[in-house]
Amino acid sequence: MNISRLINLICIVVGGIIAIYAQAGEEQNTFLLIGGIVLLMFGFYRTSRNIPSKYEKQEEDSFVKSEPIEDDEDR
Repeated sequence: MNISRLINLICIVVGGIIAIYAQAGEEQNTFLLIGGIVLLMFGFYRTSRNIPSKYEKQEEDSFVKSEPIEDDEDR
């Protein structure tokens, strides 16, 4: 496991734990909850940045082939 994935995993886990802890008490600490959610979303963002788009290869794998346009002089 490389260091970038480890950082992402730690951000997601710690952010989730902080967000759950901040909401568990009777008196919710809003700043702690926001901080946990920000850390959680930062980890998700860093993880999703490395996932390739499923539409990147769509143009290359298309079954429709374009034909070259011929001049009208042949007619």
